[in-house]
Amino acid sequence: MTTPTQIDLSQRAQQLLREDANKIEQLIAVQLENLTAPKCPLYEEVLDTQMFGLSREIDFAVRAGLITRTHGKEILSELEQKLAYLYSLVLPSPNQQG
Repeated sequence: MTTPTQIDLSQRAQQLLREDANKIEQLIAVQLENLTAPKCPLYEEVLDTQMFGLSREIDFAVRAGLITRTHGKEILSELEQKLAYLYSLVLPSPNQQG
């Protein structure tokens, strides 16, 4: 049986994880707008670090029983899809390169 407190904690955990995912998305959008070379190793390192940090937060929330593993995977998948879209706007596809 789930108590109101558990539901509140679960909802709060989901909200915080989504906020962190949105922060990563915003950071990347700003960097892509301002960088002349989005394939910069430093930029990629920052992205990898941010994504790893979010995945660890999600892992903790899953282990603490605050969210399901499926929900955690959905959060990461949605962010990865958004990032792929942002990259597609800035980086030419391999078919477009000369």
